[in-house]
Amino acid sequence: MYDKNNVFAKILAKQIPAKIVYEDDECLAFHDINPISKIHVLVITKGEYTDFSDFVCNSNPGESERFFHSVEKVVQTLNLGKSGYRLLTNTGEDARQEVLHFHMHILGGEKLGI
Repeated sequence: MYDKNNVFAKILAKQIPAKIVYEDDECLAFHDINPISKIHVLVITKGEYTDFSDFVCNSNPGESERFFHSVEKVVQTLNLGKSGYRLLTNTGEDARQEVLHFHMHILGGEKLGI
């Protein structure tokens, strides 16, 4: 069940500040407050989805396609296309998902380990 009081919902509602990189009708992208790489940006959907599976199974037609096109726009905004980047999403407790709001991490700006 989606918690409308999670930290990402509060960021979307502008109740918590974020260093925004990109925003459109589908998503909001901002710098992670605890980065694990030189560039670490989170891209969150504006829809109320808890994780990847919830998003893929329950989003409106075309919503997931538009979200991933937005992720690509963020990658281009960050100039990561040539040097490379990693996309990561955690789903569930075993994957250490900390916020139950579907989001994708964009990692880059340096050589990344495994």
